[in-house]
Amino acid sequence: MTGPTITQLRAMPDDWQRALAVVAHPDDLEYGCSAAIATWTDAGREVAYVLATRGEAGIDTLEPEKCAPLREREQRASAARVGVTAVEFLDHEDGVIEYGTALRRDISAAIRRHRPELVITLNHRDTWGGVAWNTPDHVAVGRATLDAAGDAGNRWIFPELIEQGLQPWNGVRWVAVAGSSTPTHAVDVTGGLERAVHSLLEHRTYIEVLTDEDPETYVRGFLTGNAHTTGERFGGRPAVAFELFGR
Repeated sequence: MTGPTITQLRAMPDDWQRALAVVAHPDDLEYGCSAAIATWTDAGREVAYVLATRGEAGIDTLEPEKCAPLREREQRASAARVGVTAVEFLDHEDGVIEYGTALRRDISAAIRRHRPELVITLNHRDTWGGVAWNTPDHVAVGRATLDAAGDAGNRWIFPELIEQGLQPWNGVRWVAVAGSSTPTHAVDVTGGLERAVHSLLEHRTYIEVLTDEDPETYVRGFLTGNAHTTGERFGGRPAVAFELFGR
């Protein structure tokens, strides 16, 4: 009797130059897909980050007004580790982001500013694989990002952005969702995995509150474990998976 066939993941498209990653909090990209981003920037591609919040409600032992600047600094240092220098914060309130036109407008504006061909976001569904409940912030930002990819190209949606000098951008060709339980594509991250480990380690204040384990042991185990598990569906190479939506 043979075992079940493992559905193989397809390679992500590589005929693009600019990407924009849009997530809710500092560390969302580092847990999700920074190894892929390191691989892309190594290849000469441009990636920018947009974060809806500064993660100010993420550490129980730190008041939001002290936490926000600390987490912003950690996020900028983390992004630099994987070759990303453009990091923007939309200043929505951590923990209570609302899906709606205000969020869609802010993300549409970011897409018009950066003019990406690929947009990246995080799991927008209610659960993580039916096992753990997702946070409202992830759901709101992920869903709004998928919608804003279309909004950005329509001059009659948010016409006030044109008045601000942000012309429509209809050049988004794909939206890639990291952390999806139904991935379709993957990126070989053999060359980017070590940099991803150091990128997540830049969020040391958050990690030290999150776990009693040695931070590097925790980070390395989490990222390499996930990459090798995904690699079982991608030719045995360490990989990061995405659910890819074409436009």
